[in-house]
Amino acid sequence: MKQLNELINNEKSAWKLVDKWLKEAINQVEILPSSSEDSERVLYDLQVTTKSTLGAIAYHCGGIIIQNGWIRILGCGSKKLKRDVSVWNKLNIENENPRLDGALLVADDVLGGFFAINGGLLGVTVGNVCYLAPDTLEWEDLELKFSDFVHWTFVGNINKFYDSFRWQGWQDEVRKISGDEGISIYPFLWAEGEEIEKRSRRAVPIEELWGLTIENRKKLGIG
Repeated sequence: MKQLNELINNEKSAWKLVDKWLKEAINQVEILPSSSEDSERVLYDLQVTTKSTLGAIAYHCGGIIIQNGWIRILGCGSKKLKRDVSVWNKLNIENENPRLDGALLVADDVLGGFFAINGGLLGVTVGNVCYLAPDTLEWEDLELKFSDFVHWTFVGNINKFYDSFRWQGWQDEVRKISGDEGISIYPFLWAEGEEIEKRSRRAVPIEELWGLTIENRKKLGIG
């Protein structure tokens, strides 16, 4: 295991790049504050340097909120987004296996779509970000590295990506949801039914949405 002084590189930190993207952002972006104690713990658990975008975000912020909480990029945890990337992935927790053995969950959206960096589990190029889509329950290769993914959330056409998942007034509804919650939609988005506008919606813990996704993948013979 590398020590913190080997992982922290302020001179060549990728945070400078993130800060540049922030100035160029066309989507609403909120950088959440962090504590030094949490940032050091999470960076140590990840064992990546701050020269990487993943390490820089984990060390320098509590997380990043996109479009008032539609997308949440995990950092070292904050009041608005208590989950940190280490604990959420169950890294270095005694008697616990990682949440995904061979992939790292790095972000999610309010509908229970999950973004992960492939480490060999997901059958695509190692290092690519994949999206576990709530309407298919399949991992989809976004063909983006994590750095490119973060940049996309700042300047990309998120509205187009989520076009079929939006309903009238979604902005106000999403603002009321904490970073550790999501919106459960029924009938599920992967099931046949009416358009999303007419399906029931309620706020639930994001852990519940993750559990439902894994359970439904097993029931459908996907995972």
